[in-house]
Amino acid sequence: QAHLVESGGGLVQAGGSLRLSCRPSTGGYSMYSMGWFRQSPGKEREFVAGTSWMGPVKYADSVKGRFTVSRDNAKNTVYLQMNNLKPEDTAIYFCAAPVVMAPFCLLGVSDYDYWGQGTQVTVSS
Repeated sequence: QAHLVESGGGLVQAGGSLRLSCRPSTGGYSMYSMGWFRQSPGKEREFVAGTSWMGPVKYADSVKGRFTVSRDNAKNTVYLQMNNLKPEDTAIYFCAAPVVMAPFCLLGVSDYDYWGQGTQVTVSS
């Protein structure tokens, strides 16, 4: 079973940047189809961005133009570059992957089978 490991969270002032990374803890799972989600206290987990092996990268409207997903195939790692962070971006961020790589980006929490432990992102005003 693939387990995902996130890193890169932290505390940053509004307007600052952070880069999150996500990789499988064991080899054998290619990160061509995966998603980033976030959850803040009292709210449901929400889609942030996602990739697929065939379709374009998808972003939630709230992060378009500020967040960028990239991938390092050699390291089998996916990154979420977050720029111009806002206090409302404060949340625990999770990466997720489906059992079967999807040709197009999956948007729902229930579409994903493997999840990381989450990494806290806190943006101060």
